[in-house]
Amino acid sequence: MPSTRFVAHRLPTPASGPYIIAEGRDARLWFCQSNASSIGRFDPATGETVEFSLPTRRAFPVGIIGGADGALWFAEQAANAIGRITLDGEITEFPLAQPGAAPTGVILGPDGNVWFSEAEAGWISHITPAGRIERVAALAPGSKPLSLAVQGGVVWFSEVAAGRIGRLTMDGRLSEFPTPTPDSAPRALTAHPDGSVWAVLTNANALVRVEPDGHMVEYPVPSAASSLRSVAACSTGELWFTENAGNRIGRMGADGSGVVEHPIPAAPCGARCIMTTTDDAIYFGAFDAGELWQVIPERSPLPTVP
Repeated sequence: MPSTRFVAHRLPTPASGPYIIAEGRDARLWFCQSNASSIGRFDPATGETVEFSLPTRRAFPVGIIGGADGALWFAEQAANAIGRITLDGEITEFPLAQPGAAPTGVILGPDGNVWFSEAEAGWISHITPAGRIERVAALAPGSKPLSLAVQGGVVWFSEVAAGRIGRLTMDGRLSEFPTPTPDSAPRALTAHPDGSVWAVLTNANALVRVEPDGHMVEYPVPSAASSLRSVAACSTGELWFTENAGNRIGRMGADGSGVVEHPIPAAPCGARCIMTTTDDAIYFGAFDAGELWQVIPERSPLPTVP
């Protein structure tokens, strides 16, 4: 079995709750600190972390993405707002009209807008670079949309409470596809280099591949009750995912084969979001430990994108 190294990076604020991570145009990693109500900026070259407190206390930021304007955009779930932070740390907040809508996931759309989920309100919406918010698609009550990804010029999203993966075109055409396992609790999504979308199915203990037409194939994870939370694809096509309850990081080939599970060399740390940078470096947020971890694999052949 190939050896894999883990490197932990402690953050300035203990128990800050690092969550979604995004790569900025400055080659730094920007991430939500949910418990600290702040945005962190980590420099992989130096190991330095800078924290930017949000204007709203207890905002609980959860999702972040680089925008078309070069700034980072993020969802403030408890503050019920979408935030924007420039590369030098200037923050602006844009409140949502409906109270308690709970914005959660964000993604940069092919139209240059930042698209986001309203988890409690059941909407997929977007915000323009100028800060104008528009609701686009209403979902069935209680569906609870969470994560988003862009693939094939459309926005894909998970409906954790409904057990569905949704697809939304830029002109508002909505399609929803039930996962093969009912009540599977789909959470994080990632766009794959081969044109598919992958998601973690927490209740099914599996990853699922979603084709452009909505056809799905599930791939179970060997260890039971792992509580899968996030998945990311490398440019080679291999997939990396977090096992929150299992305290492991998993690796899978592009065809669902070659699964390897790597124990995290620390006490249960709350592995949540995992991401890959443009040069295929792998990082994940240890939510409970208040740390960022880098995964440095011994690269060995896995099935790749044809």
